[in-house]
Amino acid sequence: METESIAALIRAGIPGAEVQVTGDGSHFEAVVVSAAFAGLTPIKKHRLVMDTVREQIANGELHALSIKTRTPAPAG
Repeated sequence: METESIAALIRAGIPGAEVQVTGDGSHFEAVVVSAAFAGLTPIKKHRLVMDTVREQIANGELHALSIKTRTPAPAG
């Protein structure tokens, strides 16, 4: 898979998220910033992102995805 394809899947599943994906074709890292993460535990944040690419992992298109989640910095 391409990095932009993964980012697009995550953006579609978490509307309004800022997503950056890097990787080498088989191992990828996603940094996802979304207000949807506010108040969630780290595992729930991870699951929210993984749910957006579950089909690609199941069919082998995506082999490994490391995830970093953040909430947006407060405006001020």
